[in-house]
Amino acid sequence: MNALERLIAGFKAFRARYFEHRPEIYQRLSGGQAPEVLIVACSDSRADPAILLSAEPGELFVIRNVANLVPPYQPDGHYHGTSAAIEFAVRDLNVRHVVVLGHSACAGVHALIDPKRGEPREFIAEWVAIAGRARAALAADSVRGAVDESRRIEQAAIRVSLENLMSFPWVASRLKAGTLSLHGWWFELEAGELWGIDGAAEEFKALT
Repeated sequence: MNALERLIAGFKAFRARYFEHRPEIYQRLSGGQAPEVLIVACSDSRADPAILLSAEPGELFVIRNVANLVPPYQPDGHYHGTSAAIEFAVRDLNVRHVVVLGHSACAGVHALIDPKRGEPREFIAEWVAIAGRARAALAADSVRGAVDESRRIEQAAIRVSLENLMSFPWVASRLKAGTLSLHGWWFELEAGELWGIDGAAEEFKALT
């Protein structure tokens, strides 16, 4: 069975689960969606938020991009896929929580740490530069191991995205009104652990 055949077989299993055994779920969802949680996650194939969180259809509104980054608010008429999806989730779906979900061994963060590694790319370097100040903030810190440096910058990049979220006026207004909350989560691939920060917390703490 090749990769595409495996996916088609997977769809058949999905269809049996939700359309044959639990048809009420998609009967309800066909009328619209009302997720309470927006997840900004990485495109990495190992960190699918729906799988990691065992989410049911309709539970999560998910944005995935390189290194789970949120750019700053910049309504300049250019193409802004991530910002457009955030706007829809917050202003139209009225989600109550936004979670920025990062992970260990993130290739996007590695591209930020070592931009000269590998062949030049047209879009990646400029995109991951969104989190450039995360790297700069840690540069003057004590010298540590490569794994620890990656972890610290991955988590610092999550903080940058949370700060950038607050630059969107309609996010800030909902935060002030208490109708929206922001969260930063980090998934450790090897140990299968989930870490997080809420609000103004400085350090990530184990959630599981």
